[in-house]
Amino acid sequence: MAARGAPGAAGRRPWLLMAPAPPPPLLLLLLVPLLLAPRPAEALVEGLYCGARDCYGVLGVSRSASKAEIARAYRQLARRYHPDRYRPEPGDGPGAAPPSAEAFLLVATAYETLKDEETRKDYDYMLDHPEEYYSHYYHYYSRRLAPKVDVRVVILVSVCAISVFQYFSWWNSYNKAISYLATVPKYRIQATEIAKEQGLLKKAKEKGKNKKSKEEIRDEEENIIKNIIKSKIDIKGGYQKPQVRDLLLFQVLLAPFHLCSYVAWYCRWIYNFNIKGKEYGEEERLYLIRKSMKMSQSQFDSLEDHQKETFLKRELWIKENYEVYKQEQEEELKKKLASDPRWKRYRRWMKNEGPGRLTFVDD
Repeated sequence: MAARGAPGAAGRRPWLLMAPAPPPPLLLLLLVPLLLAPRPAEALVEGLYCGARDCYGVLGVSRSASKAEIARAYRQLARRYHPDRYRPEPGDGPGAAPPSAEAFLLVATAYETLKDEETRKDYDYMLDHPEEYYSHYYHYYSRRLAPKVDVRVVILVSVCAISVFQYFSWWNSYNKAISYLATVPKYRIQATEIAKEQGLLKKAKEKGKNKKSKEEIRDEEENIIKNIIKSKIDIKGGYQKPQVRDLLLFQVLLAPFHLCSYVAWYCRWIYNFNIKGKEYGEEERLYLIRKSMKMSQSQFDSLEDHQKETFLKRELWIKENYEVYKQEQEEELKKKLASDPRWKRYRRWMKNEGPGRLTFVDD
């Protein structure tokens, strides 16, 4: 008989009797690695290699078969399953249907997998380690989608093609510049006088057995003038004479050398001018002026010598002097534009008939 006041079995609540006891913390620690462990995968997976079929079984060879045995087995199965080479076997009936294309495709896939040493090694590893599911997918598709041509060869061919295009494009621009200069009276007269002094024009007009027509003489004289202009004039900037060292191919090859040269030059600059406090030379002053003007080396080289001398006289490598010079240039430009009749017409048009204004003409 139960003691008074003590709850009996009949008085207990049912849900208290059915509630499981909480697991101890040590048991939870032991179960965590089991829960987080990767789930083992099947060795043969659809979408990889031969799918759910064993590639060795498809060809009828063992895993220790040599490449010659694999090739022999493939040729036999190809003659049997290829739709164009199919011949009925002696045991087949008269109405036997040829094998399906899927059968031959499976045989071809098995052979492609096993004939390559690296692919066969990956496939054997998948058979031996089926639990590394995602690793098998990575190796399969990395080989399947890998480019057939070496990427380095593609890059080299592309750089060479761009360099060839650069070279001929630069020569075309240079020849256009020479042809234009040959039409400028200032340069043409000087080139003609030099050609007369050297007797080149007389040679072009010589008469003999090989008498030339007027057009041939004119073309030859034009070429003589152009050649003299090429030898006497120094074109800089975008129309300068192309140099092989400026091509992309040579720039890529010489990039390590240029990088090391720049690092050495920068270290010398810091040591000489920042640490030792030496005065800038003419080359360094022109470099600072070019950087202040935000001009490239080719653009700065295209400037006349007297302009560079003016920059040096005004000491434009000093920031304060350059700001004053820049302000003067802007004011001078404004004055020129203010006195230019074309600029006045443009401002008048912008004010009266410029963009954003609708006008209607009544006929």
